[in-house]
Amino acid sequence: MCPPPLMKIDHSLFRLDRMIALRLTPDYDEREAKAIAACYLADRFKVNRTDILLDKTLSLTCEENDRLQEDIFRLERGEPLQYVLGHAEFDGHFFEVSPAVLIPRVETVGLVELAAARCSKGRACILDVGTGSGCIAASLALRLPDADITAWDISPDALAVARGNAASLGANIRFEQKDVIPLSEESCPPERPFDLIVSNPPYIRRREAADMARHVVEHEPHTALFVPDYDPLVFYRALGRFGTTHLADGGVLCVETHRDYNRHVLELFELLGYDDVSASNDCFDAPRFVCGVMRRKSHHQQ
Repeated sequence: MCPPPLMKIDHSLFRLDRMIALRLTPDYDEREAKAIAACYLADRFKVNRTDILLDKTLSLTCEENDRLQEDIFRLERGEPLQYVLGHAEFDGHFFEVSPAVLIPRVETVGLVELAAARCSKGRACILDVGTGSGCIAASLALRLPDADITAWDISPDALAVARGNAASLGANIRFEQKDVIPLSEESCPPERPFDLIVSNPPYIRRREAADMARHVVEHEPHTALFVPDYDPLVFYRALGRFGTTHLADGGVLCVETHRDYNRHVLELFELLGYDDVSASNDCFDAPRFVCGVMRRKSHHQQ
């Protein structure tokens, strides 16, 4: 039962922080649980680590306290912090996230950096395949304000989230519901080819789910995570083939990959006729990205 509306419910920040972390330890190790608790309190109530260590008092209304209890319950049952808060930080910006989209990972900022560096043309025509929250497309739009950017996803719910993020960040992006796999079979080049195709496609084999964290497997969209065990390169093959007909001469294809078959993606792109194919590591020094150039003139001469 709540106290009268004007009354406040006081919490010891130090004890609240410890209590949240303790309730998360069944699913997280101690260090990660403490980090989640501190991040939650900082974001939701604008308190910092010093406030917690000094054991300051957090005074909440009945409504705020109810929300706190609901948030703790959601975290305790394994829901990712970003879904509970409703947003995630990526490339210096906040993006709305929901269970309809994959939570942006810090590693993927490296893909944005690679793609932006490869895009020297001012009015470049860019395609983001499998946009999800729109974090890659929007980050590129903010880095390359003159670019003409299109973003695809097969999920209408994901596209709704991405459109909202683009609008809130002032990023000019054209969103379309499309699937690259059937489109990769088209041999007719478009009226305006792309200068850059970028993608962070699904790349985790389904058999790996047994070894993954519960908060990922039970809450993030499987269509954005998993590929068949028998064909983990299915999206890279489609992207590579699509690029052979839809990239401009000198256009670049940049993708994020599973660390275990980064080399396989590189070899696949070489087999499909891409030049200057190169692999790069992510911020954790794991093999994560592959980029290749489609040079039509050289292939025609061959």
